[in-house]
This record gives sequence, C-alpha cells and structure tokens, in this order.
Amino acid sequence: MKLLIACLALLTASPVLAGTTTDYDVIFSGKKAGSQTVIVRDDGDIHISYTYRDNGRGPDIEEDIALLPDGTFKRYRQTGRNTYGAILDERFSVSARRASWRSPADRGSQPFAAPSLYQPTYGSPESDSIIVAATQKAGGRIPALPGGQLRSEKVAEARVGGAGRDRNVALYAIFGLDLEPEYVWMESTDPMRFFASIIVGGRHVIATGYDDVSSELERLQQGAKDKYVAGIAAKHRQLLPQPILIRNVRVYDTKSLGLGDPVDVYVNDGRIAAIYPVNFPAMEPATVIDGAGRALLPGLFDMHMHESALNAILQIAGGVTTARDMGNFNDFLTVLRGDIDSGAAIGPHIERAGFIEGESPFSLRSGIVVASVTEGEKAVDWYAQRGFRQVKLYNSIRPEWVRPIAAYAHSRGLRVSGHVPAFSRAARVVQEGYDEIQHMNQLMLNFVSDPDTDSRTLVRLTLVGARARKLDLDSQSVRDFITLLAEHRTVIDATMATLEASYTQKPGDMDPSKSAVADHFPFAIQRAWRNNPVDVSGDKLAAYRESWQRMMQFLGRLHAAGVPLVAGTDDLGGFMLHRELELYVEAGIPAGEVIRIATEDGARVAGVLSERGTIERGKHADLILVDGDPTHNISDIRRVSYVLKDGVGFVPADIYEALGIRRFVDPPAISYRFRPPL
Repeated sequence: MKLLIACLALLTASPVLAGTTTDYDVIFSGKKAGSQTVIVRDDGDIHISYTYRDNGRGPDIEEDIALLPDGTFKRYRQTGRNTYGAILDERFSVSARRASWRSPADRGSQPFAAPSLYQPTYGSPESDSIIVAATQKAGGRIPALPGGQLRSEKVAEARVGGAGRDRNVALYAIFGLDLEPEYVWMESTDPMRFFASIIVGGRHVIATGYDDVSSELERLQQGAKDKYVAGIAAKHRQLLPQPILIRNVRVYDTKSLGLGDPVDVYVNDGRIAAIYPVNFPAMEPATVIDGAGRALLPGLFDMHMHESALNAILQIAGGVTTARDMGNFNDFLTVLRGDIDSGAAIGPHIERAGFIEGESPFSLRSGIVVASVTEGEKAVDWYAQRGFRQVKLYNSIRPEWVRPIAAYAHSRGLRVSGHVPAFSRAARVVQEGYDEIQHMNQLMLNFVSDPDTDSRTLVRLTLVGARARKLDLDSQSVRDFITLLAEHRTVIDATMATLEASYTQKPGDMDPSKSAVADHFPFAIQRAWRNNPVDVSGDKLAAYRESWQRMMQFLGRLHAAGVPLVAGTDDLGGFMLHRELELYVEAGIPAGEVIRIATEDGARVAGVLSERGTIERGKHADLILVDGDPTHNISDIRRVSYVLKDGVGFVPADIYEALGIRRFVDPPAISYRFRPPL
C-alpha cells in the first residue's frame, strides 16, 4: 500500500503526498486568524480549504485540483468568496489538447501545449506552491495560461524546527504574478511541498506546529526582498554632478494655478538654487537637463499610503516625492525609511501617521492596539517622542475614547485623523477633535448608517453602496455637516480612486481606476484588474453606481464650500494618485487647483511646506518634468519624464521597464560637464 501511494504521488507530481491531510495556520501579528487545510486523496486529487479574518474581512476559498504528470493543472475548480466578499467561481480544465477556463475576470479556450500552467486569479497559498513545483520541474520557467510567463528561482534556504521536528526549507521567488516577486517557502523533499507563505509585515501561512519559526522565515525573506530592491536602486538612482541646470521649463505657480513663461531652474546640493530667465548665461553647470518646454512641477504628495518597498519605487516613477504613510508596522516603516534615506532603496520622503487601533475581534494589528484611554495616551507619547506629526485612530477605537485621546494628542502637538470609529458618526468625531477624516465612504456613513451599524466590518463599504444614492445633497443635514467641516477646517482625504472600482466595476470589466494605464502592464496584472474585489454583481451594480455619483457630487460640494482637501490613494503608487487627481477634476475642481491640492496643500497638511511643495529658492529639489500641461489636461500628469528628489535623478521610463511596465514617455536629454559617478 505504501508503494502504491508513493507511485501515485510520483504520477500526479503533487506537492504533497497522496492520502494525507496537512494543516496550516494563518497568523497576523502573532495571533491565529484562520487556517489552510490541504487534503490529497488516494488518487492524487487535491482539496484545499483556506480562510481567515483580519480587519473584519477575509477570504473563504475552496479549491479542487488535479495535476498532470508534469505538475501543471489538469483541472482547477474554485468556489467561495474573496477578502472583500465577492463571489469566487473559477474553473479550468484540459481535454483533447485544449485548455478551457472561466473566472470572474474572463472566460475562453485555446490549444494546449504542454508544459503550460494555468494561473488562478485568486488562488490560495497552496496553489502558489504548485506554481513553484511546476516551474522548477520545467527548468525554472513555463508559459502561463491564458497568457504571459511564469518563472521561479530559489533565493534562500534554512533548517527550521529543532530537535525531532527539524525540516529543510527553501524560499522561492515567483516572477510573473505581480510587479514584484511573490515568495513561497517549500519543504525540500522529493517531491517538494508547501511549507509557508509569508507577507513581510503582514499575513503568515505556515505548517501547523511551526508558528514559532515564522519570524525567522520572515527575516530571511526580508533579506531576499532587500537584495531585489537594492538591485533596482543601484541601477536607477542617478547621482547627478551638481550644480544642475534644468533648461527651458515652464514652472507651475500655486498662485496663478498655471504654468509660467519658460525659465531656467538651477539645483545645487539637493536644493533649488535659483530661477533665471530662459537662456541666461549659465556659470558652468555640471549637469544640464533639457526641459524642451516641458512643465516643471513640485514633486507630488500622496497623502494616504501604506508603503512597501515596491510601492515606494512606483511612487517615485509616478512623480510622487512625498508620501504620507497612514498606518504601518512601525519597525518595518523605520527600516524602509532608513533604506530610502541611505540609497539602498528608491522611494519618496515618507511622513508618518501613528496608527492607533482599539482592541477587539476586528482589530487591524499594525501600529499600536490599545484597550483603554490611558493606553491610547501612551501610544500618542510613543509616536510623539519619535517625531510623528499626527496619529490615526481606527475602527475599533471606542467612541467615548475619541475626545480624551484627541485632546491628549493635541497637547503633544500632534494632529488627529482617522476612520470614524464603529457606532460613531463623522460629525461627532469632528466635534470631538478630529483634524482630518480618511475616505469618502466614512463621510457617507454619517447619513446612511444606523445606530447599531458595525463599521468594523465590510458594511462600511456595502451600506454606502446600497443607501447613498438616496441621499439628498440639498437637505439641511448635509448642508449643516458641510458647514461644520468648513468651520473646523477639517481636512478630507477622500481616496476616491481606491473606492471607484468598489462601486462602479462590472465583474469582468477593467478596473476603471486603472483602465487608462492597463495596457502598459503585464498580462497577469491586467487580468487581475478585471476582478472587482467587492460583490457588485446583479442588481447591486446600478444602485452602487448611483451611490458613487452621489459621492462624487459630495466631493464637489466640499470643495465649493471651502473644505480643505488632500489627495491620497491607499493603493498602487503613482498611478492611483494620477487617477485621484482626474476624479477631482471630474468632481468639478479646476485642474490647476487640483495640482495645488497635490503639491502645496499636501505639504501644508503634512507640516513640511517650509521645505517642499512649491518651486522656490532654498526648498528641496523635489521636482518633476511633465510632457504636456496638466493644469489644462489633468491626464497629462501621467506623462512624467524625469524626477528629482533632493537633487537625485530618476528616469520613470527605465524604472517602469525594469518592472515589466511599458514606458509612457521618453526621458529628457541630459548632458554632463564631466562623467557622473556610477
């Protein structure tokens, strides 16, 4: 019988042994939040159950898989719901040398030539391990279905577990699923089998009984990621000889809200040194960048991000030279900022908001989780003593805690922002001390929620979709609320681009916030963007789209009333900020004013206007060259041809192509009086 099982395992090339059940724990911040169970039947077919809950949400996935002898999918069937509750219904099969598939994103068929590997649109960690096993069996690289290519390589090894339970494991990087590698830990057996999947600073999925080694695996994985990021930084940071002359550019003026006449701009020692009439005699600049009449804008501010190493690279390529991190793992963010400052990584200046969450079953466990006002005040002190300029309160903060924590934060010189805590309202938190509110749906809940609405769950999105369409924007309650925001100068960080797909995307259609750039991205990412993470199928779609229009109209009314706005994304670096600015224009805000929101206004709210946000002598040389005039056509903001951050140069076209993204514009001509350092 043992021999039969072993033979079946070899025939099916399963990453785990036939006739076995293997359990895995899903862990967030050291606490178990779910599980993955992998059952391999005697015939080699595999069944996977994968579920977890974090921040009030999580997937429930069931997969049934049969493999071909080469380890690729013969059949794949998935049901359940994704992290945001959208229905999952995906299937793939190979029959008579033809591959057929159906997913929420697409459906089709094509001739099947082995080896080829189907790529699930929303697979479990176990399905990623199948990709590793199949690509390794094929020599490290394999064609993907419905398109693209998948590649994997071993990047680290370890022996874990200690006496009596020690295992040899290896870390593999998968290329072709996303812009950066995805990582999977495999047990070094024959055949290899899944051991762990770790998102650094986030979710850990690891074989049950080995939770104690996950932090060591995370450390090793972070080392592999650091090496990957450092390679990009070494190739794409341009240490330009200074002084730098940026010749013949039209500078954006935050007062006129337009571009001025052509001038020459000088940069030295990382700061703006002088602005001269165009073609004024230059005193031996070491580097000359030919602006050729392009627009020169201050570096953009993304005022809502949760940064990662890859996202930070995308920010710079998109012209974002300052990003406000609205909640992260504090140790991770410290390391990332240090790597950027030292040149080991590429990224913007990161301004930090200290994340404070209340203790509950729905807690998001990044930052600091507190169980009382006293603990909240200690968290404020922790952030204040490290130079944070503001704190962000989250969903599980009890409503009665807001006033004392906000008052304490203000006494320490910190601004207060955040989500509206569950069972409270936006109007209440403004009166109790919030200086800023994140996300447009949090404002809508002020009118559409009930006293018992638990916004720690996905209802904070779905209730707005169902009810906001009926909101009378001319009602006294709406007018009073907008007046309250204007009188308190409460800043609104609307993150419209991040919300857009949740309320408007028909399943299978392209994510509208990414449609303008999608054809520049690899096939696998385009396909993923056709999956709406929120369930807006059937009759919901029309209602949600009406609610979206109310949200856009509300944004326009906030601006008209003088409520201060900032531009933040909470999503894909650079690209989503560009879309955010487009949406602000669609809401009725003039394009020139939108550019000011994304530069000077962002710098003012972040507390760095004396250093950044406008193009003035003595300020940091955070500058972007743009082909076109985004003060008239806001979509030109995507055409960033060159970026300076503290006088260090970056070519977006080269960075994008290194990540598999087709360039948008060519870089300017650059000349040197002497060879720049490598």
